[in-house]
Amino acid sequence: MVKIAPSILSADFAYLADEIKKIEVAGADWVHIDVMDGFFVPNLTFGAPVVKKIRKVTDLFFDCHLMVENPEKYISDFKAAGADQIVVHVEATKHLHRCIQQIKAEGMKAGVALNPATSLTTVEEILPYVDMVLLMTVNPGFGGQSFIESMVPKVARLHQMIEERGLQVDIQVDGGINAQTAPLVKAAGATVLVAGSYVYGAQDVAQAIASLKD
Repeated sequence: MVKIAPSILSADFAYLADEIKKIEVAGADWVHIDVMDGFFVPNLTFGAPVVKKIRKVTDLFFDCHLMVENPEKYISDFKAAGADQIVVHVEATKHLHRCIQQIKAEGMKAGVALNPATSLTTVEEILPYVDMVLLMTVNPGFGGQSFIESMVPKVARLHQMIEERGLQVDIQVDGGINAQTAPLVKAAGATVLVAGSYVYGAQDVAQAIASLKD
């Protein structure tokens, strides 16, 4: 069964606790937390102190997507704040294997993310060590962008790589996911869908989440 991970980047920050409870009641599986530093991507969001605060309002799985340079500096902080999984970008760290080891040593699940123009060859060696690969289906940094359709074959190629190696690795997609694009990436092998504006912009949040699962 595909998991739905609404991104709180599209939530109303003034009522963040209520916005998280809203998706929990509506059937979300995970909370996707986009952490941006203004350097790796041209935007600033929130850090570990905010994660620590919102950890108190839900037991949902916290999927922390670190769109930051040198993510290894922040792993312990996010562990202490209550993260369940940390995803780092292959483009953002010089020592990816060491970074993944650090996340695992803290007792969290570990994922690696790729920007649209980054080749799958960059994760071939790390695949046996991660729980998830996140393929960006927009260029990271802002919510509400249009889905890049050429990423669908990339999802399929990653699925094939994982299958050929006999691994149990989730494939997450993030960017422009809605009722029209979700079936495309699911058919290609995606198992976790991040959706921000589609979920939080819906009049009926439960129906929006259900439409992604169907």
